[in-house]
Amino acid sequence: MRRTPVRDAVATLSPGSFAFVMATGIVSVGMAHLHLGLLSTVLLVIALVGYAVLVVATSYRALAFPRALRADLMDPGRAFGFFTFVAATNVLGTRLAIDGRQRVALGLLAVGWLSWLVLGYLVPATTMFRRSAVPVLGQVDGTWLVWVVATQSVAVLAATLEATTTVWRDAFALLALFAWMLGSLLYAVAMALVTARLLLHPPSPEELTPPYWITMGATAISTMAAATIMTMAEAPSALAASGFVAGAALAFWTLGTWLFPVLVAAGWWRHRVHRVPLRYETSLWTVIFPLGMYGVASHTFGEAAELPIVTAIGAAEGWVALAAWTITFAAMLVAPVRNRLRSTRDAAGHGRPDDR
Repeated sequence: MRRTPVRDAVATLSPGSFAFVMATGIVSVGMAHLHLGLLSTVLLVIALVGYAVLVVATSYRALAFPRALRADLMDPGRAFGFFTFVAATNVLGTRLAIDGRQRVALGLLAVGWLSWLVLGYLVPATTMFRRSAVPVLGQVDGTWLVWVVATQSVAVLAATLEATTTVWRDAFALLALFAWMLGSLLYAVAMALVTARLLLHPPSPEELTPPYWITMGATAISTMAAATIMTMAEAPSALAASGFVAGAALAFWTLGTWLFPVLVAAGWWRHRVHRVPLRYETSLWTVIFPLGMYGVASHTFGEAAELPIVTAIGAAEGWVALAAWTITFAAMLVAPVRNRLRSTRDAAGHGRPDDR
């Protein structure tokens, strides 16, 4: 079959492409918290269109390029990116539940939960039992934390539905608490691996990629999940663990706040000190999502725990996330034009005769 730009793009589609939907969806939620309804709706529409396009592209890739898909599943550096589909699905469900579209949100929860069950066993299994001369620990990076984000996204949507529906409330509450607790445990394991990799195999500036921001994004969504569970006052499962959940929410929020300047400093070290070019790439959305999620989590936790200063921090961070999203979205639109111009310039340079 003849190669085309679209076909080539689908063949090389990153498993983490749904990070765009995650980032856009959570910024939409943040704008809803700031009572900017029109802007929130515009972002929601963009996220829904992106979700639909990526679902079609991924489905076509699975049919037309099964070897490439299988190779991604066997690659520890790319496999955990598939969890962005789970997180994107649940983030969209959470945003739609805010608008009162509980049936659609419930359908997205079913898709997100089932896909989490499949990927939650498949991805770790292919990573652990693959045959390779390269140690797995040397390939651990921030994308492994997307597993945590996906798990906590199930908790957030389940807890949101528990508060906005009148049926199956106990089931939603139990699922939310189960997913939150499991996600918290997975965070401890994943962060231990990431820390071990950083200490034993220090990354070069080129290897210190944007997905390391997910270390903060995972704490933020864990905070939001805990804060949403705190609002489930009538659920027996939530009452049984209310004190622990509130304390853990504060711990996750504190850790995420501490990580923020660390990650900014790492970006400075990479791009300013070592001059790694800052160009648009799909993984940049893994920076926008933590920024947006930190704002939403701070707002939700501040209201649940009656901490106005934390709520105010969430509102301020929402504007930071919106600005970062706007810049990254503009860069995404311009990137194909720049790449084409660069290719044309390079081709012209190679074709120019040598003046001697």
